[in-house]
Amino acid sequence: MSTPPTSTTRGSSAQGSPAQGRSELGVALLLLVLGGWAVVDALRLPDLQARGPIDAKTIPLIVGALLILSAVLLAIDVLRGGHGEQEAGEDVDLGHGSDWKTLGLLTAAFVANILLIERLGWPVSGAVLFFGATYALGSRHLIRNAIISIALSVGTWYLFNLALGIALPVGILKGIL
Repeated sequence: MSTPPTSTTRGSSAQGSPAQGRSELGVALLLLVLGGWAVVDALRLPDLQARGPIDAKTIPLIVGALLILSAVLLAIDVLRGGHGEQEAGEDVDLGHGSDWKTLGLLTAAFVANILLIERLGWPVSGAVLFFGATYALGSRHLIRNAIISIALSVGTWYLFNLALGIALPVGILKGIL
């Protein structure tokens, strides 16, 4: 049998002054700014003829509204005395340094995407990005990863171009896709 976890009451004297433990308000402010930015940018998008039930403004408006709602709910919770607690199952060993090889490979995949997207198009640069990310994160099933990466990049190209009406660069596959 395990012993039941001890609980602490919110707003107890362990927090100290009322100003302590309010760093989550910074996160709420960040969420609010990002949500407002997403909504303003979505409203500035040109009205394009939608090819389906949603247009290019729908998803950014939904994401922006959800970010704003999350910011408001988080701020209310923090002002009422709520605070984030560390997960019991956290398995990060802070004694070890950063995994620079993984970070380097991920950075290389993103830089390759940036450099290739205009020349080769999204389907190719996206496949390089997805494949590079899977390899950097430890997957060594190269053939499977390549097939999934190609399917994801071509699928997202079709999603943006056909469903949302947002033209991603097709690059060297012009005339094929």
